[in-house]
Amino acid sequence: MGSYRFIFVFSTSLIIQSITVAFVDVCGGGAAAWRFVAIIYALIGLVVNTISGLSVKELPEEELNSGIENDEEKKYGLVQAFKLLVKNKYYMMICGTYILQQLYSAMIGAGIYYCTWVLKNKNLFGVFAWAVNIPLIIALIFTPTLVGKWKGMYKLNKRGYILATIARALVIVAGYMGSVPLMMLFTAVAALGQGPWQGDMNAVIAECSEYTYLTQGKRVDGTMYSCTSLGIKIGGGIGTAIVGWLLEISGYVGTNATQPASAITMLQVMYLWLPFVFEILITILLSKMNVEAANEKLRREKGIE
Repeated sequence: MGSYRFIFVFSTSLIIQSITVAFVDVCGGGAAAWRFVAIIYALIGLVVNTISGLSVKELPEEELNSGIENDEEKKYGLVQAFKLLVKNKYYMMICGTYILQQLYSAMIGAGIYYCTWVLKNKNLFGVFAWAVNIPLIIALIFTPTLVGKWKGMYKLNKRGYILATIARALVIVAGYMGSVPLMMLFTAVAALGQGPWQGDMNAVIAECSEYTYLTQGKRVDGTMYSCTSLGIKIGGGIGTAIVGWLLEISGYVGTNATQPASAITMLQVMYLWLPFVFEILITILLSKMNVEAANEKLRREKGIE
């Protein structure tokens, strides 16, 4: 289910990234046009998400409670829930991974500046979007099969991000060589490695919730999913702000016909180096996130089938 969900996510991302630059130009270009396009997208998002939200139906209470021997197990206050989450090291790793992913996405999103001022062709941003999203979709299609073949998500996620980290290092090399085709090739390979985690991360969160139950005797599924989503919002907000701060520090001025050398250097750091650094950090976290093995060990110790 997670794989299918993100196939639609990245398909939409591909469409948006492919048409936005041309859409802005049609609307007259400049800051006013970017604002107008953003408002259009926001209104579409508001309508679609409202339909989705109103379409969700909760299961009957008796069905929700089926299989739970003691209703008290699922009752807890906000402070207790926070304590349960903090005690779960795997949950903390996931939150950290989510924040790093959003920082990574913010830097990749800044590629519009890189394409405009370093590669001298803003339309390449849409082409890079194909190099990112098509491999992600392909990886998501095969993720369920690979999870079954490798008997779990841990090996797949770790190996995928090792591949992605190597590929992002090669993107740096290709970037300084000035080879756009090689940049796109290695960008595609990196996206292919990132794909499995996008498809199975919700299942990993479920395993983290199970870890809390096996160690603390409390079910915190809903709270864990909600708080993990908070990590996405925090990372996204910080990432967007960092892009603006770094551009300002570098002396970038969007209305200028040319940019100073300091701004060009900063764009290279943002689009080439920082994503590579974030990939390394995510790979380190995923290499330690073998919550499936931890749960299996706990079940054996407790005699749970």
